[in-house]
Amino acid sequence: MTGMTQNATPALIIFDGSPLQIEQITAIAHQRAKVQLSPDPAFRERIQRGADFLDRLLSEDGVVYGVTTGYGDSCTVEIPPELIPDLPHHLYAYHGCGAGRILTDVETRAVLACRLASLSRGLSGVSWALLKQLEHLITNDILPCIPAEGSVGASGDLTPLSYVAAVLCGERDVMWRGQIVPAAQALEQTGATPLRLRPKEGLALMNGTAVMTALACLAWQRADYVGRLACRITAANVVGIAGNAHHFDETLFAAKPHPGQQRAAARIRGDLVAEAPLRNSHRLQDRYSLRCAPHVIGVLEDALPFLRQLIEGELNSANDNPLIEPDQERVLHGGHFYGGHVALAMDTLKNTIANVADLLDRQLALLVDTRYSQGLPSNLSAAQGRTQAINHGLKALQISASAWTAEALKQTMPASVFSRSTECHNQDKVSMGTIAARDALRVLELTEQVIAAMLIAARQAVPLRERIQPDVPIGEEMRAWIADLAERIALVEVDRALDKDLQRLLADIRAQAWSLYVD
Repeated sequence: MTGMTQNATPALIIFDGSPLQIEQITAIAHQRAKVQLSPDPAFRERIQRGADFLDRLLSEDGVVYGVTTGYGDSCTVEIPPELIPDLPHHLYAYHGCGAGRILTDVETRAVLACRLASLSRGLSGVSWALLKQLEHLITNDILPCIPAEGSVGASGDLTPLSYVAAVLCGERDVMWRGQIVPAAQALEQTGATPLRLRPKEGLALMNGTAVMTALACLAWQRADYVGRLACRITAANVVGIAGNAHHFDETLFAAKPHPGQQRAAARIRGDLVAEAPLRNSHRLQDRYSLRCAPHVIGVLEDALPFLRQLIEGELNSANDNPLIEPDQERVLHGGHFYGGHVALAMDTLKNTIANVADLLDRQLALLVDTRYSQGLPSNLSAAQGRTQAINHGLKALQISASAWTAEALKQTMPASVFSRSTECHNQDKVSMGTIAARDALRVLELTEQVIAAMLIAARQAVPLRERIQPDVPIGEEMRAWIADLAERIALVEVDRALDKDLQRLLADIRAQAWSLYVD
């Protein structure tokens, strides 16, 4: 596996069964990296040994779940030898019942990369041709149209992954070159031939956790950036409200040794000038949404390394069933398709992210209210003179931010506790990992909307404070960041619709337009 470089040329990520990181999956998803199966003959030979062992078992009348038997609760049904080649087709055919939105291009690329990563472990009994076909989809950006809903997260992401299996075989639709076209057309025009899946290959593709893991990788990276932005925005709000920079003192935070909390405090501290005298304030202590910001953001920061461990553990696993162990020549029937670790990671992530949204929403409530903003104009309006009375600044934006926050908080109910017994009680305890991952992405979407609102507020609050206190103390990096914001967003002096500003800022947030902190 080669590393990634931060230049205009996409990096090359080699899939050879060695560990991958979240950042590599997200780089593939955002087309900042290309994919290649390892050219090492030993890697290809290992893949082929698994397929050959399975062929030998079949020739010797071996019994293998999902190969010589039916699927799920139908595992007691013996498949006649002449029908075995048709069984994989039936698996992806009858699972073609997804609903809901179609996964985005970014999400779909991540799904393909996660499935390729798992199958490259060499424990799934698939052919080299199948891996090459997956590589072909990623290389040519042929993206299966995958409905987001229909997986309970155990027995894997069966229904959504059936759309990947079908596309490899030239069936169903794909997004290709900006249009929805039949899969067979995209394959033909890129020089590929539809596969006929070998025994076990339908299960190998579908009986895994690629969808939830892909969404989790994307969610993790977005969450990391949310934490960084929340620190910078908090620092701007401390400046705007003439708050107490000493709340982030290094000695103070040494007394409570949560590394993520200390990191958040250090980021905020670096953006402020703690030695400057306090102005316009009779409060020794700021309200909690400012004073305790590192304690809230720090929970997210301290969770991220643990969540990375859970997500990358799943990413680097063989997670279908049964596994085909080529070295010992064993068929191992188990339940690695169970997505409990991803479910926990995503349920945890959405909780910590929603709390950050709530923190920022409370900061905005202080900034717009003249009872608490310590001299700032009502609703952060920059209007001056006779028109002040008819301009309302960020009044409506604060209402919208509060609505987005409330919806994010409502989404934090853990999905993993809603296990349902399905499929004739064969799948009688399931993870709901994919639902948890979709929930986490929705919470992130709402939180990013809150952050976009807060960027507009920071753009208003700091220059408005400078009208009152021209020598307001600001760290150099934050001053440059405020200047950058000023180039992206005009000061709200006369009431105007802010929706287009919000959408531009959301695009900047999701593109991670600002380099924030070197921890």
